[in-house]
Amino acid sequence: MRHLLSLQDWSAAEVNELLDLAELVRREPARYRSALDGKALGLIFLKSSTRTRVSFEVAIRQLGGYAIFLSGSDTQLGRGEPLADTARVLSRYLDLLMARLFGHQDIVELARHSTIPVINGLTDRFHPCQALADVLTLRQCFGELRGRKLAYIGDGNNVAHSLLLAAARTGLDIAVASPPGYRVDPEVLEEARRGAAETGATIEDIEDPAAAARGASALYTDVWTSMGQEKEQAERLRAFEGYKVDASLMSLATSDAVFLHCLPCHRGEEVSAEVVDGPQSRVFEQAENRLHAQKAVMLRVMGVA
Repeated sequence: MRHLLSLQDWSAAEVNELLDLAELVRREPARYRSALDGKALGLIFLKSSTRTRVSFEVAIRQLGGYAIFLSGSDTQLGRGEPLADTARVLSRYLDLLMARLFGHQDIVELARHSTIPVINGLTDRFHPCQALADVLTLRQCFGELRGRKLAYIGDGNNVAHSLLLAAARTGLDIAVASPPGYRVDPEVLEEARRGAAETGATIEDIEDPAAAARGASALYTDVWTSMGQEKEQAERLRAFEGYKVDASLMSLATSDAVFLHCLPCHRGEEVSAEVVDGPQSRVFEQAENRLHAQKAVMLRVMGVA
């Protein structure tokens, strides 16, 4: 049995094999149509989502299984039942479990008491399924990632953390540019640098978005105010002034550079409309790749591919 709580737990070889499998699943979906025949996937959502829910529900159906959606109001979690008890009970009904939660420690606790594979659909610290889809998109754009640079501009959040780990494990150079007070977690940064020592990736944590964008093959950003941070919006808008990805910032990247965003986006805030809706944007290919990457994850944690 294998969990996917963070890419910290997966080696460079395992991550690259997972990406190979995701690409194979994308190209040959019929080959895996019955791979998880009759398997039940539980979907715990304490944070709402469009892409995560739909992509997992479609993915398990296309692999021959089915999904059961469990919101906070649909379960006793919303009334204070311990995660340990929930994990023990659901392990007796389901074959695998995806959870989209607030605190990362909650999914660690869920996995600790589960006897089925647990997949992190998002926590406040990591978003591994998104990062896998992101790197899969870059592979489709450029092929070999070594020697390519990804510039992440904005909040040093769960997406930035998982991108750092994904880059380190695939040999992709990465520069994360964030303002003071919003930088990536030093522990995650150190873990990424340890992983990069194996693959030769360069890891940079800086403040200057122009320095990050210069020579990059891809520029990536995320919303400045995530779900649950609404009270901080005015403060964050001030802090991130100068961090918008616009045509001027894109011009510092390579001529074949692409733009990525995990969506949803706020046009005119963290990214200009001309960039996210322009010819360099790959945001919808990126969203589609959630489907393929998550199929690969489910196949691998279930031990069938």
